[in-house]
Amino acid sequence: MRAAQPGRHNAITDVAGVLVGHVTRDEPGRLTGVSVVVPPPGTTGGVDVRGGAPGTRETDLLDPTCLVDRVDAVVLSGGSAFGLATADGVMQAAYAAGLGWPVGAPDDVVPIVPAAVVFDLGRGGGFLHYPDAADGRAAFDAATDGPVALGALGAGTGARAGGLRGGVGSASAVVDGVRVGALVVVNAMGSPCDRDGSLYAVRSGLADEFAHVPVPDPALAQAYWAERAAEEDTLRAGTATTIGVVATDATLSKVQCRALARVSHDGLARALSPVHTAYDGDTLFALATGERPAPSDLDLVRLQTVAADCVTRAVGHAMLATVSVDRSADGGIALSSWTERLTRG
Repeated sequence: MRAAQPGRHNAITDVAGVLVGHVTRDEPGRLTGVSVVVPPPGTTGGVDVRGGAPGTRETDLLDPTCLVDRVDAVVLSGGSAFGLATADGVMQAAYAAGLGWPVGAPDDVVPIVPAAVVFDLGRGGGFLHYPDAADGRAAFDAATDGPVALGALGAGTGARAGGLRGGVGSASAVVDGVRVGALVVVNAMGSPCDRDGSLYAVRSGLADEFAHVPVPDPALAQAYWAERAAEEDTLRAGTATTIGVVATDATLSKVQCRALARVSHDGLARALSPVHTAYDGDTLFALATGERPAPSDLDLVRLQTVAADCVTRAVGHAMLATVSVDRSADGGIALSSWTERLTRG
């Protein structure tokens, strides 16, 4: 097998037909938003949910024992359980676009739109300032197949990870003609940093994608870990979670999609520590567009390995793309980016 290389955009949209749209709500009192992944019609889906505090919708439908074997869109949203309402707007937009599972006459379809949420309530100042159905519909309408905007936007607008500002990240890989991509929203209890302050994800970089990452300052790293120890005393269950989507152009069954989602969680474990805790509801969806043939058993293992690496790299890109924010004057929180908190440059 040839060595994997990043795709053209180094994003999930390198998988042909996959679109991504964001809506960011960062006006006064708000730090939240929604991101939508729209695959081509006929895409097979799966999901794997970890951690003790998930917030999800329609994940049971993706169980291999259930009838429906396609996905019309995947919603990643802020707003905790309130944010699941964004999927209503995505369903309306998908229906208007003619997407959905047939249930009768030609126009009688029900869009299949699974969703997962992260906790960001109150981080902008207003506890009940969460994205709604209109935001979900707008994110669907904004979805494109171009470069994916990264950082503290969309579903990652109010995200935090290990006491730092989190956000949206993406990465892709091409190996033997097969394309794989990941989009993640990093909002973890665990830290993305090693004890020296370096990002775990940087070790998994392809080509030179992380060549210009600054070196952490030892004194800043020591101060960060001292503050982290104090912060852990104030953690509450259900206030974290990293969610995302992995996509490939290979042909996979529903069972294989679920396995792809399950193995892709290894990518989170290589980028965040700890992961899958009682405070997190880590959830990954897997999509297979079927543009390329089904892989052999050995190639399937390779595909899963590359997908997990894409998840790791996407976490790194999320952390590097964020900028610091201070909403303490509005009753919200102040969060420093990794670059500002742990480096001098």
